[in-house]
Amino acid sequence: MIECTDWSTLEHAYGVARDTPLRLLQLLAEDPDVQAGALGLLDMSVLHQESLYSATAPAALYVAAILNDPRTLARHEDYSTWDGRPRPLRAALLEWLGQIADSAAYGETTGEEDGNDPGVTDAVRAVRGTIHDAVSPHLLAPDPTVRAAALSATAALLQSPESADRISETSHVLRRLLSESTDRRERAIIVLTIGAWGEDTVSWLADPDPAVRACAALSPGCAGNTRATRTILRALLDPVAIDSWFLEPTAPDPCAGEPLPHIEGRLRHALLSAAIERTADFEELLPAAMASVPLCSNLTIAEDWGPLLTAAFPSGYDEGADLTPAQRRYLSALADRDLCWRYTHLVTSWFNDIGLPADRNAIRALLSGPLPHE
Repeated sequence: MIECTDWSTLEHAYGVARDTPLRLLQLLAEDPDVQAGALGLLDMSVLHQESLYSATAPAALYVAAILNDPRTLARHEDYSTWDGRPRPLRAALLEWLGQIADSAAYGETTGEEDGNDPGVTDAVRAVRGTIHDAVSPHLLAPDPTVRAAALSATAALLQSPESADRISETSHVLRRLLSESTDRRERAIIVLTIGAWGEDTVSWLADPDPAVRACAALSPGCAGNTRATRTILRALLDPVAIDSWFLEPTAPDPCAGEPLPHIEGRLRHALLSAAIERTADFEELLPAAMASVPLCSNLTIAEDWGPLLTAAFPSGYDEGADLTPAQRRYLSALADRDLCWRYTHLVTSWFNDIGLPADRNAIRALLSGPLPHE
């Protein structure tokens, strides 16, 4: 494959790609340090800052072709510039292929310009099927880091509209892995991935693991399923438990863990967003809303108590109007939460949009008003 490519006619981020064949061959060197250095240089050249080049597609095809080579099982703690985990080279190569596929998918369905040279992105898109054929067997690899990288790469490769016919077969493989795996994070990511593909996740609403049940309930296909909504609302009664399920990045510590795929932000906030979207009555949301208050602050208003306040006042608040018992109870809990009222410029717009005063004392005065007549 290397010999059949005229690399002198191809380019990467630093010019003519004459050095790319050497870097590709070094991936199978006996010395893991050489392997790691080769992947780092490939990443900087043929996938520089997520851009694609004419050398990217043939380089990716070569990497896909060597995935089964035993030399890719060599372990190293620095196979890339972005990750220092000790893991096999094979896992790093799979992740790298996934990043190439993700870059190729940019703008595919929206028509946005990707900034790559003409024809370059199309060349990478044209070989995704071949790369997927090489990646998919590693979904059942014995090494969990290889499986995780294969799953991430597979999800990236199957973003294209023409990959729909591959989704059903891949989902079948993932369902098998789900039944065999005992790792919570792996099982949750599988369910989230299958759900993101539009596949049915209802059967996992009865899973023994509450984290897997919650992820199954988040599936877009479960949006109208009352059992899924109850699953989400039940989980939200213990937000501390949700935060303990997975090590996820936080605003104070964005490097604390890895985000879960296919959801926006932290899992707890994604569950809150789904609960708000799927319930029409704030009375039904109130227990989850009250449970979330001890975790609220001025810094989290966009993720939790701001959307919940909007749900509590779907038509806004008219000055002098009576508060419902549910509105009164939730506002009272927020008024008692000191951390919600630091630097109130961060919360003002949410209150203004609803028509409520963005002042703690004004909220307390509003709450001290007469109760609505029975």
